[in-house]
This record gives sequence, structure tokens and C-alpha cells, in this order.
Amino acid sequence: MIFLENFRIAFAALRANLMRSILTTLGIICGVAAVIAVVSVVQGLQYMITSQLQGVGSTFIIVQARQNFSQPGMVTKQVKLTWEDGQAIQQHVRNVAMITPQVIGIQEIKHGDRQHRTYLFGVNSDWPDVNDFAVEHGRFFTQLDLDRRNKVAVVGTTVIEELDLEEPIGSEIYVGKTPVTIVGVMEEKGRSLGFDSDDLVFIPFETALGVFGRRAGDQVELRLQATDGESVDQVKDDITRLLRDRHRLEEEAPDDFNVLVQDELLDVYTQILGMVTAVIGAVVGIALLVGGIGIMNIMLVSVTERTREIGIRKSVGARRTDILVQFLIEAVALSLVGGVIGLLLGWGFGALVTALIPFDFPPAYVPLWAIGLSFGFCTLVGVGFGIYPASKAAALDPIEALRYE
Repeated sequence: MIFLENFRIAFAALRANLMRSILTTLGIICGVAAVIAVVSVVQGLQYMITSQLQGVGSTFIIVQARQNFSQPGMVTKQVKLTWEDGQAIQQHVRNVAMITPQVIGIQEIKHGDRQHRTYLFGVNSDWPDVNDFAVEHGRFFTQLDLDRRNKVAVVGTTVIEELDLEEPIGSEIYVGKTPVTIVGVMEEKGRSLGFDSDDLVFIPFETALGVFGRRAGDQVELRLQATDGESVDQVKDDITRLLRDRHRLEEEAPDDFNVLVQDELLDVYTQILGMVTAVIGAVVGIALLVGGIGIMNIMLVSVTERTREIGIRKSVGARRTDILVQFLIEAVALSLVGGVIGLLLGWGFGALVTALIPFDFPPAYVPLWAIGLSFGFCTLVGVGFGIYPASKAAALDPIEALRYE
């Protein structure tokens, strides 16, 4: 009850000087708002990336060529990674459930008098299962299509709209100068970060090499799924040994390829986004420090203004701890009010920023830990910068305080 009464007195004192209280908390408001705005934007992006990577499963593995750069944009040695490497992995590495090559390029596609530039993927029949991207209508091309070198294609819904295909299944389109027949339509995924996941065309890998040129086969990305989560590390190690042997790398030579598993991909994105949050958070911490100093100053003024009140309270039996707790609660309440306002403003600003950013940026997301951290830090600031004014108030001599005019 005494604690609640101290809270009531504290808020009554803040209301009595409302404008001064608001101005005092501006540093806290700005600091918390900036932190929450940054965290909400970064966490929204991280949440989207994490959801996408978790969608492909913990057994997902990517193998890429690692290029060596002497200076920005200049490759000293063109590293090859081919589908033959992928087939060797398929044959000699245990616990590989499925694997697909992938080459990507932007290509002009045509149907009648309609033209459209889109992303062209050269893959095999395992691609939908490896990447958790299903066919909505029709089918994906099969191993039989690959063996017979059938000129078939699977397209996204945006491609259908751009080419005005009323009956896409069975329609013939031109990929560059190569005619292909549409056999399937991929499920709708939508846009994110400016990339339209429905504006894609998939054709068999060998057909894609005919479109891009045979040299495209030297720069293949391999995507695969291990049989289970327990075998991922074993598959990664075996792929590393196999490719080092196939690429004839000396024992001390570094890998000329990267083998990335889901956890590593998540760690990379998490570290990058975490560093951005930490750097901005450190800068914003200065605003919180300024806000804390403002709280200390205003509480010292409040102690001076209320010296006679403190003397009266002590004369009727209030202990030093009662006075200390009262002013400490006022400082914490002042800081928490600023934190709440800053939290609401920060979330609103983060939502506004993500709405204004082009390329279908993911919506702002404020995790519970960020809310808890904000309130915890505000409480710490209130206690840290309020303890000195509160101690000064508690140490006042009641007789001298009663004489104060």
C-alpha cells in the first residue's frame, strides 16, 4: 500500500508540472523511439529472411564457387563449379536426398506480340522439392523430360499476366530464340525486397545452357537436401573432401568453393543485421544518457522546490527511506513515461519507414525482448540518475527544511 501511495504521489507531482515533465523526458523519448524504430525495421527484415530459410528446412545446403578478387570487380582466377561436380556429389556422398544445379540469367521471353524480360532458371526435376516451391497447376518437368531433352518450361503467375496467357498450360513461348512449351505454373509467392518470386521461368538445365551458352555451365550453383538434420554436417564434410579432390587443391590451399548450410546462412544474416542494430544502438545510447542527465537535473530542482514539503513529511514521522523511495519512484516514473511514449513513437516511425521504402520491404516487427529491454533500460536510467537527488532529499534535516522559504 505504501509503495502504491508513493506511486500516486509521484504521478501527482509529475502532473503538477506536466510541460516540464514532458520536456525532461524528451531525451528518453528520442532515444527509445530511435532504438525501437531501428529494431523494428531490422527485426522485420530478419523475421522475413528467417522464415524463408526455415521454409526450405534444416537439411538445406548450397554449394557455390568462391571467386578470388584482386580488386573490386576484378576476378584473378575464374573458379569452376559444374553440374559434373554435382553428379559426383550425388553418386559418392552419403545421405544426399536430392540435388539440383541452378544457373540464373535475365532473358527476353515472347508469346505472340507480347514480350517480357524475366529471370530464367536452368534447373533439374528436383528443384521444387529442394527449395520448397511447389507447382500450383500442371507439373514440373520430370527426369524423362531431361533425358529426352524436351523443350518444356514452368512459369510464375506474373509471367502469365505479362504475356497475357489465357490458357498457359500447353502454350508455346520463346525463351530467347528457343521455343518451349509450358507444362506447369508455380504457386504464388508474392514480392519481397523488390524481387517478384512469381516473375520466373524454369527450363531444364541443358536447355538453359543452350540459351545462356555452354560457359554458363562452369558457374553452377548446387542446391541439395540431406536426408535428415543429423547428417547435415557429415554431408558438408564429405562434399568438401570430394570437391577438393576433384578440383585438385593442394593440402594447404583454401577451398575454391563455399558449402553453406541453413544455420550458417542464418548466422550470416543475423550477424550483419545485429551489427547494424548494435552500431545504431550505441549512437542512440548518447540520447538516453542525455535524457538521464535531464532527469537528474529536474529532480534536483524538484527537491529544492519541495524542501518544505519534505520537512513536513519528516516531522510527522516519515523515515529517510520513505523520502528516498518517493523521489526515486518519481525519477523512475518520469523515465518510464518517456519510455512508453518513445516505444509508441518508435514503432509508429518504424511502420511508416517500412511502408515508404520501395521494393516491398517487410513490415516493422517489434519483438518482446526489445520492449522488455526498453523498459528495463528506462528503469535503470531512472534509478541511476534519480538516486542522487533522492538521497539528497532523504538527507535533509527536518528542522532546516521546515525553515526553508
